[in-house]
Amino acid sequence: MNVESLKKYAELALKIGINLQQGQPLVVQAPITAATLVREVTKLAYEFGAKYVHIDWHDSQITKIAYEGASLDSLKEVRMWKVKGMEEMAEEGAAFLRIVVSDPDLLKEVAPEKVSTANIAEATALKKYRSYIQTGKVSWSIISVPSEAWASKLYPDLPKEEALNTLWDHIFAVTRLNELDPVAAWESHLQSLQEKLTYLNNKKYEALHYEGPGTELKIELPTEQVWLGGGIHNERGTYFVPNLPTEEVFTAPVKTGVDGTVTSTKPLNLNGKLVNNFTLTFKEGRVIDYSAEVGQDVLQKLLETDEGAMYLGEVALVPNSSPISKLNVIFYNTLFDENASSHLALGSAYPICINGGGAMTKNQLEENGINTSVVHIDFMIGSSELTIYGIAQDGKKELLMEKGEWAI
Repeated sequence: MNVESLKKYAELALKIGINLQQGQPLVVQAPITAATLVREVTKLAYEFGAKYVHIDWHDSQITKIAYEGASLDSLKEVRMWKVKGMEEMAEEGAAFLRIVVSDPDLLKEVAPEKVSTANIAEATALKKYRSYIQTGKVSWSIISVPSEAWASKLYPDLPKEEALNTLWDHIFAVTRLNELDPVAAWESHLQSLQEKLTYLNNKKYEALHYEGPGTELKIELPTEQVWLGGGIHNERGTYFVPNLPTEEVFTAPVKTGVDGTVTSTKPLNLNGKLVNNFTLTFKEGRVIDYSAEVGQDVLQKLLETDEGAMYLGEVALVPNSSPISKLNVIFYNTLFDENASSHLALGSAYPICINGGGAMTKNQLEENGINTSVVHIDFMIGSSELTIYGIAQDGKKELLMEKGEWAI
């Protein structure tokens, strides 16, 4: 990938993604394979007046080696100096840019118990830092870069270099980087999402009703619900966009208000392991039955993470005609696939999805019907065959999405 394109990508991440401010620290979490992009981000961040740029490097192959070679007990341990460092930088007002790269089959042969143990330990240790992310205390954003393994998974019939270039092209297409003025294109897109948010926040539906192949589900929504999408403001009033790309509007369900069955429509890449063609059945919010054609053991480990993992924490609406969906590519990467499809999330809700939620304790959130957990895992349920109704406060059933498209 040429340097000029990477410079434009870096600019998009800093201007639209985290909206870096003069004198603000920047933390970049990135794989070593993204070093060229990270250098461009760092140079541009200092040009924008960053106080400092801290790079937190990682390597997926080292992670795999650790899972294979470390004992189960050692995977329960987390280096607290690193945890404290993340907390301190967040408290200092740093912005956090996460650059991710997928390898869908990386951990295919690793025992699910080891992956689950390490993830639970890390999520538990980073609980305070994660609360800063989920309550919007700090600005944060996620972007992605290709890898040979990921590109070959998506385009198995193409030579490696051509597959890699194709994936770069698709990433740039869905992040609007191919537009003459990507920043202006994003500003227009965010305004369009805001129009949907205004409609939903004015309606304040009592519940949503989903109908589709393998899906018959009712989800109760909080009285104090807040629909979010596109970007949000941090506690200092800075507007930022957490995901590039993003096509969704979302809120939190009532924890105990989910009943029925839902079936996935795209594979879920869960920490390097695939779960596909799975069904979840809910009663009073809790998963009471589940099955998966692929990765049932991985799904089971997810649901056993903690009690909150058995409940939903997010309801998100995405039109089936989104730019990502139009590519007709399954990315095996939640950042992309969730923006091609309406989706739900198991685990914790974003507290800011109810009025005043950002200032509530865990107990207060639970008292207000908002789920808490150490995990938050999105899974895709949308398709051209999905219909969603909004149930108004007076019980009237209104068409919200038909055949996967907005009906409003």
